[in-house]
Amino acid sequence: MSLFKTLSNLLSKLVAVNSLVILFVILLAGFSVKDYACYLVNSEQVVGQELVDLLNGFLWKVGVLAFMIAGLFHFLTVKRMIGPIRTLSVVAKEMKEGKPPTKVSVKTSGELQELVENFNSMSETLKSVQEQRDEMLRDIAHELRTPLTNINGYLEALQNQVIEGDPELFGSLLEESRRITRIVELITELNSWSNGQSFLEKEYEPVKIDQLLNDTVTAFQLKLTEQFADKQIALDEATISANQDGLKQVFSNLLQNILDYNVGSSLSIRGQKVQDIYHIELSHTGQRINPDKKEKIFERFYRLEESRSTKAEGAGLGLAIAKSIIHAHQGKIGLTTDGTHHTFWVELPILTNNAEF
Repeated sequence: MSLFKTLSNLLSKLVAVNSLVILFVILLAGFSVKDYACYLVNSEQVVGQELVDLLNGFLWKVGVLAFMIAGLFHFLTVKRMIGPIRTLSVVAKEMKEGKPPTKVSVKTSGELQELVENFNSMSETLKSVQEQRDEMLRDIAHELRTPLTNINGYLEALQNQVIEGDPELFGSLLEESRRITRIVELITELNSWSNGQSFLEKEYEPVKIDQLLNDTVTAFQLKLTEQFADKQIALDEATISANQDGLKQVFSNLLQNILDYNVGSSLSIRGQKVQDIYHIELSHTGQRINPDKKEKIFERFYRLEESRSTKAEGAGLGLAIAKSIIHAHQGKIGLTTDGTHHTFWVELPILTNNAEF
C-alpha cells in the first residue's frame, strides 16, 4: 500500500473521530439539559426566569464536562493513531543523521501496521546493504594490502640501496602492479553487471549456446587435457538471447575455478534443453566445500579457506561476476555438492521464435 493511500486513510479516520466527538458533545448536552428541565418542571415547579437561569448554569456545567470527556477521548485516540508515525519520523531522522537503522516496535493496526512493517523491512535491507558494503571495503583493503606491501618493501629497499635493481626484481614489481590492476578491473566489471542497467549498457543478440560453450572449452583445451584424463562433453543445440562476451566470461570463470581447485581426473560438461530452459552442468571432483556454505562461494571476495591462492584470479570475484552476469540474463546459477563431487549448474531462457530484438 502506498504512503499516500495510508495518509489518506489516516485522515479519514481523524475526520471520523472528530465527527464522533462533536456528536457526543451535542447529544450529551442536549439530552442532559432536556432531562434536567423536565425534572425541574415536574418536581420543583420552577418556571420563568428562574428556570432559564438554572438551565443556563446546568448547560455550562454539562458543556464543560462533555468537553473534558470528549477532549480526553480525542487526545488518546489521535495519540494512538499518530504515535507510530511520530516514531517512524524519529527513526528516519536518526537514519538521516547516519545512525544504524533500527527496528520500530509499536502496536498499531490496519494501514499503519503495514506502513510500520514496510519501514522495518526497509531498515533491515539498509542494514544488510551497509554491512555488505563495510565487508566489501574490508575485503578490498585486504586484497590490495599484500601487493602494495610487497611493492613498498621493494621500493624502500631500492631507495636505501639495500638491494640493487635487476630484471627479475622489476618483473616481480610489475606483476604485483598488474595484480592490483586486475583486481580493480574485476571490481569494475562486477559493478557494470550488478548496477541494474546491464540490458541498456550491454548488447544482447541471438547466441548459439552450444557453440559458445564449445569455443570456451577449446580455449582451455591445453589446461584441461593436462588435468583431466576423462572428459565428457554433450551439448544440445539451442539459441538464447545473450551478451556473448559476458557468457564467455561466465564459463571461463567456471572452468578456471574448476582447474584451480580440481583434485580428480574426470570432467563432465552437459547442456540440455528442458522445455524453455537451457540447463548446463559442469561436474568434477575438487577441494572440499561444506555443503552448508555452497551458496557463499558466489559472494564477493569469499574464499573457502585463507590458504587459497592469493593470485588476482583468486581474489574471490570470479564466481561473483559469473552470478551477476547470469542474473542479468534472467538466468540462475548454483552449485550442487556432497563435499567433494561438485556440479556447477547454469540455467538460461531459450530464445523463442517470436522473440524480437
